[in-house]
Amino acid sequence: MTHTYRRIVLASRPSGWVTAENFRLETLEAVPLKEGELRVRNHYLSLDPYMRGRMNDTKSYAQPQAIGATMVGGTVGLVVESKNPHFVVGDAVRGMLGWAEEGVSDGTGLTKIDTRQIPISAFLGVVGMPGMTAWYGYNKILEPRAGETVVVSAASGAVGSVVGQLAKLAGVRVVGIAGGPEKCRYVTEELGFDACVDYRKASDVKSLAALLAEAAPKGIDCHFENVGGDVLNAVLSLLNPFARVAICGLITDYNNPAGEMAKSAIVNPAMFLVARFKMQGFIVSDHLDLWPLGLGELAGLVAEGKLRYRESIAPDLAHAPEAFIGLLQGKNFGKQLVKLI
Repeated sequence: MTHTYRRIVLASRPSGWVTAENFRLETLEAVPLKEGELRVRNHYLSLDPYMRGRMNDTKSYAQPQAIGATMVGGTVGLVVESKNPHFVVGDAVRGMLGWAEEGVSDGTGLTKIDTRQIPISAFLGVVGMPGMTAWYGYNKILEPRAGETVVVSAASGAVGSVVGQLAKLAGVRVVGIAGGPEKCRYVTEELGFDACVDYRKASDVKSLAALLAEAAPKGIDCHFENVGGDVLNAVLSLLNPFARVAICGLITDYNNPAGEMAKSAIVNPAMFLVARFKMQGFIVSDHLDLWPLGLGELAGLVAEGKLRYRESIAPDLAHAPEAFIGLLQGKNFGKQLVKLI
């Protein structure tokens, strides 16, 4: 007996800020499985900043999102039907089945997950791609040493919150940057950062740098960048010699109209020479060989209660566009998810 399910496709490419009109909600009839395939009923969908870049038809590290196709996105759910010998009904899996209530796969790219000690939603956040992004940038690029100071932008978010907690577990001083007093309180009181700077209290790069200098009186040795723009330039002005900067994201620029100069343009390139620092961008999917190690460590910390996380959950697939737009505007608190069941 056939059934239907819903999905969201890219209806048009945005020019500047994303709008609800760039998406379309569709209802489709489910197709029968072929030999070797399985059907997954998605329970949660992950919304992430990288999706904004995929909506543009420009050269990037991945192919653009196709018009009329299911929006790209990470999912977790349960196998509900299988003709694949490696998966049985009831298996919990993580994959990239997109903005849809269900998906059919031949098993490629699907990973079985153990939800006995960790909630299934966490496998899209702290024990998923965001957590692994934090783990890689922290351990393989920043490599903080005892006595150093680490600064993390978007510190209350899914990635930044993990970076800061990993640093604190290693005994390193950590300063977060977040928007608003509520997020800053969360960063210091619940996540244990040593200090948090509210970037909304600064009117320009100079005033933001002054706030950061108070929070990091010995300068900055490591910086994990998620934002760009004034935040990046303020941090660069305070770097100590031989500092390391990991560029994970530059969300300030994601909604720039075509042809507009990037807000993250470095205003004082002399700092490269003065501080002799290393700045490296990275895409965590380039390092899949390290995922079992990193995710294993993160899962252990979560199970032991040593790694805290927070989720913002939209209640239904139809709310995904609104939640995604809010994510780009910094309205989410922690990991942004959509509950699908």
